[in-house]
Amino acid sequence: MEQTNIKDARFLIVDDELANVRVLERMLEGWGCLNVTGTTNPYEAPTLFGAFQPDLVLLDVMMPGLDGFGVMQQLQPLIPDGDYLPILMLTADTAEPTKHKALAVGAKDFLTKPFHMAELSLRISNLIETRLLHLQIKEQNRNLEEKVRERTTALAQSEIETVECLALAAEFRDDDTGQHTQRVGHTSALLAKCLGLPNDHMKLIRRAAQLHDVGKIGIADSILLKPGKLTPEEFSIMKEHAVIGAHILERNHTPLLQLASRIALTHHERWDGSGYPHRFSGEEIPLAGRIVAVADVFDALTHDRPYKKAWPVAEATAEIEAQSGRQFDERIVKAFLTLSHETLI
Repeated sequence: MEQTNIKDARFLIVDDELANVRVLERMLEGWGCLNVTGTTNPYEAPTLFGAFQPDLVLLDVMMPGLDGFGVMQQLQPLIPDGDYLPILMLTADTAEPTKHKALAVGAKDFLTKPFHMAELSLRISNLIETRLLHLQIKEQNRNLEEKVRERTTALAQSEIETVECLALAAEFRDDDTGQHTQRVGHTSALLAKCLGLPNDHMKLIRRAAQLHDVGKIGIADSILLKPGKLTPEEFSIMKEHAVIGAHILERNHTPLLQLASRIALTHHERWDGSGYPHRFSGEEIPLAGRIVAVADVFDALTHDRPYKKAWPVAEATAEIEAQSGRQFDERIVKAFLTLSHETLI
C-alpha cells in the first residue's frame, strides 16, 4: 500500500473482540497511519464517528447487543447527503445473504474473516483512494463555487456602477448636481418598502429608478433646458424621452436593466389613462412605474428646475394627495403620505 495515500486518513474500528481491534490498529500503524481509533462497544460508534469524523470505518458484523447492521443504521444519518464515506464490513459469516445485506444497507465493501493482510490492504487502499478523490473533487467544487460567487458579485457591482454612471450622465443635462436620480431612487425604495415588497425587489427598484430619465440623452438642449413653458410641439418631442430611455435599456436582459426599461417607459403614464407615451391606465402601468411616478413628481416639485422654482414641501405633498386616483395610484399615494417628507429633500 502507498503510505502517501492513507497516512493522513482517519480510521474508525468497531469490533467486539479487543484482539481484533488491536490487530487492525497495529496493521494500520505499520502502514504509517497515525489517525486510528477503535472500540469494542458498538453503542459508542455513533459518538466516536461524530467526534472523530473518520475517512473509513472498519466494522464487524457479528456483535452482541447491536450488530454491524444496527451500527450502520445509526451511522447513516451522520453521513452528509452526497458524501462518500466508505464502510468496510468484516465478518466470519461467509453466507451470501449476509454479504448481500451488508452491501444493500450501505457498506462499500465486504471481507470475510480470517482475512489475508494483502487482500485487506488492497481493499482499504482502494476505498481510501476513492474517498480522497471524492474529497478532492468536493474541495475543487467549493473553490469553483467561491470563484463563481466572487465573479457574480463583481459583475453585479459593475452593473450597479454602470447604472449610476449612465443615470448621472443623463441627469447632468438638466441637473448639474446629479442628485435627482439618487433622491428618486431613495424615495422609490421607501415607497416599495411601505407597500410590502420583498427586500430584494425594493433594492432593485432603488437602482432601476435612477435610470427613469435616461432617455433625456436624446432630447435637444434647446428643449430640455428651455427656461420657459414648452410649446405643444416641443412638449411632444420632450415626451419621446420615455420611449428613448426604454429602447436604450431594453436590449440588456439583466433583471435590473429590464426593470429600468419598464420604469423609463411608464413613469409618465397616469392612473386615469391621460399620461404618455401609451396612455396606459390603472394596473396596466407596472407597479414600479407607478411608484417612480410619485417619487419623480414630488422631487421635481420640491427642487428648482430651469422652468420653475421649488415648491414648499407642504404644497408639493398636497399636490400629490390631490392627484390620488387621477395621476397616481391611490395605494401608492397613501404610502407616500406616511413618509417623513422632509427627509426626502
